[in-house]
Amino acid sequence: MFIFNHMVNYRQQELDSIFAALADPTRRGILERVARHELTVTELAADFPISLPAISRHLRILAGAGLLEQSKEGRFRRCSLNSRPLRAAAAWLERYEEFWSGKFDRLDDLLSASQPPKRKRHKPGRNK
Repeated sequence: MFIFNHMVNYRQQELDSIFAALADPTRRGILERVARHELTVTELAADFPISLPAISRHLRILAGAGLLEQSKEGRFRRCSLNSRPLRAAAAWLERYEEFWSGKFDRLDDLLSASQPPKRKRHKPGRNK
């Protein structure tokens, strides 16, 4: 029982850090850029109107959530996307897709049933 609870808590903490990292638009923008190709920290910083230390803090949060991998090449730190945590978050969200799809289907049925039938519109200039 303890091992199972520990795994559940670990998974919840992992998801918490992933969603917290994704909650910030700057971090989402960083992920969009590194998803296309590997970039240095300096190249990433050039794309945002914030300081290099602020970019570094964002990168630390993304790396802490496992979404970003960094490697050192001489004086440069290169950043690339690690999509595994995104797959874990997507899998968690998919569990709720059936629930929401059913709710939206019922809402659509309700809205369709409550709308009055469409009437033919009279077009101006045609009096035949």
